[in-house]
Amino acid sequence: MESSLRAMTSKQPTDTTTGEDIASTSIPPSSSNPQAQRNAFTELMSPKKPSSIKKAAPSNTPETDPATKTVFLGRDGLGAYITDPASFPSSRVIYHNEKWVAIHDLFPKSSIHLLLLPRDSSKQLLHPFDAFDDAAFLAEVQAEVCKLKSLAAKELKRRFGKYSKKEQARDAAMESNSAALPEGRDWERDIISGIHTCPSMSHLHIHVLSVDRYSECMRHRKHYNSFATPFLIDVEDFPLEKDDPRRHPGREGYLERDLICWRCGKGFGRSFAKLKEHLEREFESWRAG
Repeated sequence: MESSLRAMTSKQPTDTTTGEDIASTSIPPSSSNPQAQRNAFTELMSPKKPSSIKKAAPSNTPETDPATKTVFLGRDGLGAYITDPASFPSSRVIYHNEKWVAIHDLFPKSSIHLLLLPRDSSKQLLHPFDAFDDAAFLAEVQAEVCKLKSLAAKELKRRFGKYSKKEQARDAAMESNSAALPEGRDWERDIISGIHTCPSMSHLHIHVLSVDRYSECMRHRKHYNSFATPFLIDVEDFPLEKDDPRRHPGREGYLERDLICWRCGKGFGRSFAKLKEHLEREFESWRAG
């Protein structure tokens, strides 16, 4: 199954990545990271733009024993976080335990973009469709995704609450001891999650991100469509029916579709530049909601 996943991610026309989206990851030496043991379960740090990570070609020949590796090349890069999450700072690894690692995506496609990495060695190199055939494992993934979505929503509020009209109205009512207290903004509604039908990385990972799709790392049509079409499948939609069209992303042409704004529905054809300009305006309006 591992080999079939690698073949799919490296050869399929539905791949969303370019060389700039994939970086090798090395496990930091324990002596170089004095804050490595810090658990950031309740603190989401703003993701940092990578500046000095060297890019490498995808590796299709993983070590026999992944636990002995210290450098994970190309599409195997997520393996470093799974193998030794404690060696990374809280600006990269949000939390970890024996079953899960949650990290900031190195190339975020929204203002908040997190990844959930299962550590189960029998599942971590499977395609999501195969891994989620295990009902018990799927239920665990769904539950953990809910926890991470809640954390992402809290971070979204921390970053953007001061711009939100609904939050401003609630804060004003609380300060004035008003009897009528507005509900405020439901930030969890602004968080989406799911897996890609053709994952770009070898290790099983689930995306948890804010709905804005506004980021400097969102660079082309396939990037956008991979998060704005059924190419992204919510884990709550699993198990999929055998005839679900999302099992056939190439046939359905999700990544090749014309560009449509996620918020207002306006079409931009094939012009990603025009969509990107539009998304900036939509971001400001969405943030103020």
